[in-house]
Amino acid sequence: MIFYNKDIPVKKFLAIPSPFLLATIVAVGATGITACSDAETKAVDRVEEAEALARVKSLEARAAEIKNDMAANPGAKLNISMPDESTIPDNEYGAAVRRGLELANHTYRELPNNVGNKLNCTSCHLANGSEAYAAPWNGLPGIFPIYRSRDARVNSLQERVNGCFQRSMNGTPLDLDSEEMNAFISYMTWLSQDMPIGVSPEGRGFVKVDNTLTPDPVKGKEIFANTCSTCHGENGEGQYNDDGTYVYPAVAGENSFNDGAGMARTYKAAAFVKGKMPFGQGNTLTDQEAIDVASYFTHLPRPVKANKDKDWPKGGAPVDVRR
Repeated sequence: MIFYNKDIPVKKFLAIPSPFLLATIVAVGATGITACSDAETKAVDRVEEAEALARVKSLEARAAEIKNDMAANPGAKLNISMPDESTIPDNEYGAAVRRGLELANHTYRELPNNVGNKLNCTSCHLANGSEAYAAPWNGLPGIFPIYRSRDARVNSLQERVNGCFQRSMNGTPLDLDSEEMNAFISYMTWLSQDMPIGVSPEGRGFVKVDNTLTPDPVKGKEIFANTCSTCHGENGEGQYNDDGTYVYPAVAGENSFNDGAGMARTYKAAAFVKGKMPFGQGNTLTDQEAIDVASYFTHLPRPVKANKDKDWPKGGAPVDVRR
C-alpha cells in the first residue's frame, strides 16, 4: 500500500521499510554525515534536513496506525473514492500525478498518436478512475503484476494499461518508459493511498450479472432505442461538441472500442450497464435487460482487433469472447 504525506511516498504493510523509505533515510543520513564534516553547511540545509527527518517519522507513524487498524478490524472493507486533490504533492511527482489525471480525462485529445477512436479512459473508468464498480484504478499498483489468462502470462500494470490502448482505445501502446506511462502509473498510485498491498478493494471491476441468462438482442434493440439512444445516438455513435470532444461517448462505430475490448463482450458490457447505466440511474435494469441490451450494442459495427484469435492461448476463454 502507498500513501502520501506532502512529497514522500512510502509503502506500508511491510515488516521492513520499503526500498524507497530506506533510500530516503539513507539519503537523509548521508546529508547529516556531510553536514557534520562540512563547516560551511548553511543553516537552511540543516532546517531542510530536520524537515525531511520529521516527514519520515510522520510517515512511519501513519503506517503503523493504519497497520494496527487493519489488524484490529480484519473484516473491514476498503472504500474506493477519489482522494482530495490537495493531497497531490507540490513537486515533480505531483506534476506527474496531475498529468495522469489530465490524460485519463482527455485521452484522445492528449494522445492522438495512441488513440484510434474518440474515447477517454474515463469513458469507462468513471469519476476520474475512482468510482466503485466502474473498473476503478484504486489499489491496482498493489495488485499488479498478476497472471492474466487472456495473455497466459503475468502482466505488469504498464502492460495492462497498454492493453486498454490497443483494445478499448483501438490504438497503439505507449512506450513503457514514456512520460505518459509514468504519469498514468503515478496517478494510479496516488489514487491508491491508504490501500493495502495485495488487497482487492470492495468495488473493483463491475457488478455481477447472471451469466447463465440467454441474451436476446431483439429485445435489447428495443431497450437501446428506449433507454440508451437519447444519449449514445440511434446507432450508438455518441454525441459530440463542436470541438470534437464528446458529450456522450460512442458505444459503436469507428469512434468506439474495438471487438477485442472487454466492453465488446456481452456479459462484461452487461455488468457495466447493470451497475452504471442509464447514467446516474445504475441498478435500475434487471440482469436480463442489461444482458439483452449489451448483446445488441456490442455486436453493432465497430473496429476489428487484429490477432484477437491469439487471446487465451491456453484455453478457458469466456463464452462471450469475440473471435
